[in-house]
Amino acid sequence: MNRRNFVTTAALAAASIGMSRLTLAQDSELQPIFAEITKRHDETLKSLQTWIRQPSIAAENRGMNEGCDLTMQMLRAAGFTQVTKVPTDGQPGIFAVLDAGAARTLGLYFMYDVKQVDPAEWSSPPFEAALVDKPGFGKVVVGRGATNQKGPEATFLAALHAIRAAGKKLPVNLVFVAEGEEEIGSPHFRQVVHKPEVLTALKRCSGVFMPFPSQDPSGEVVINLGAKGVVEVELVATGERWGRGPKRDIHSSNKARVDSPAWHLVQALNTLVGKDGNTPAIEHFADKVRPLSAAEKQMIAVAATRINEAATKKGLGVEHWIGDAPWRESLEMLVSQPTVNIEGLVGGYTGPGGKTVLPYRAVAKLDLRLVPDMTAAETLSSLKAHLAKNGFGDIEVNMSGGYDPTSTPETRRWYGSKQQFTGAGGIDPVMMPRLAGSWPGYVFTGDPLRAYRQDTSASVTAGERTRRTSTT
Repeated sequence: MNRRNFVTTAALAAASIGMSRLTLAQDSELQPIFAEITKRHDETLKSLQTWIRQPSIAAENRGMNEGCDLTMQMLRAAGFTQVTKVPTDGQPGIFAVLDAGAARTLGLYFMYDVKQVDPAEWSSPPFEAALVDKPGFGKVVVGRGATNQKGPEATFLAALHAIRAAGKKLPVNLVFVAEGEEEIGSPHFRQVVHKPEVLTALKRCSGVFMPFPSQDPSGEVVINLGAKGVVEVELVATGERWGRGPKRDIHSSNKARVDSPAWHLVQALNTLVGKDGNTPAIEHFADKVRPLSAAEKQMIAVAATRINEAATKKGLGVEHWIGDAPWRESLEMLVSQPTVNIEGLVGGYTGPGGKTVLPYRAVAKLDLRLVPDMTAAETLSSLKAHLAKNGFGDIEVNMSGGYDPTSTPETRRWYGSKQQFTGAGGIDPVMMPRLAGSWPGYVFTGDPLRAYRQDTSASVTAGERTRRTSTT
């Protein structure tokens, strides 16, 4: 899909949100909007490039205030009012509204932060937002955030511009909330949502929507009815806390008589999974895992016939699923299994050549993905108890961020709009029980907003229709 088709189809998706009065079948009503989307393409592209060129990396505290201010500027330009920066104990959030005078109100979630970058891994500088030729796609934008999440979010805003420019009125009001810490586990997002004025506004919403990259290169669109939760932790082993090994790096010849904190950490990590290196072995970690329902298994069975396995493997750069599982089973594993993953493992010297040291300190960064009905708090408690029980209570456990999983039943009324999506360009979405990645939808589906989730409307807990090329 070339850059023009990408922006057009993604903006078309956003334009369909809440079209209860202007169904996608009413071409005469929507053609002016489509025309504006095409007319404003270059302007939209430039806006996206400007956003990408502004680094906003929470993990490095890089460009965050500038990134927040630019996002607020874009919201005002798209028609939002009461655009307010919301202070937190970390990076600021954003609250805004778009009052269209409609009978119904929809919540909207954005993130304005992005992951860290290693320029050596990029074919084009990550903050140049350059247009490059990509085989099979034509010209594409390459940059940090182009897919996750500034691209989908910018196209949603582009749809709002197009609707207004076409002289149309959005058929729903919007309550907007954003954070700048999604990529570090959303440690302060609750502080944004729980502001009294934000809570009051969100309680009027029929659901919460997140623009998300949910279309693959073959054209299949996936609607995820929720997302896994996550716990991000850092495990630190030191000779000082352990009471064994050195308190500073010493010569490696001393390994003959001195314990190694690095090996101590490796041995601790080895207890977290079974011998296969995959099955979580933390006591009580998976006690509350909710099995897939018959309806969820049927969703996956249908998805397995429509999503291309070979293309998926090629995109991931893998040749085998765990245990050489068949395609359908791999999809069931993807959405239903909690995981224990090592993100990074560092200790001692890692530069060129050798350096004969026995390091005093070793660090492992982990993420643990959670499924219903697990909780982040219970997971952290289980991890600490497991380490202590197995003789590794000295290892420091620092949770940097995380939250519970979230799920919305397919039967919720909001999903009636799936038929409207189907009419847009002949697209029939694939339904999946949940996203294998994570986003903090639990803030909306949990207390105290749980009340509005339990009425006849749905709380939409995953992106509904843009492009699926990467996950959070």
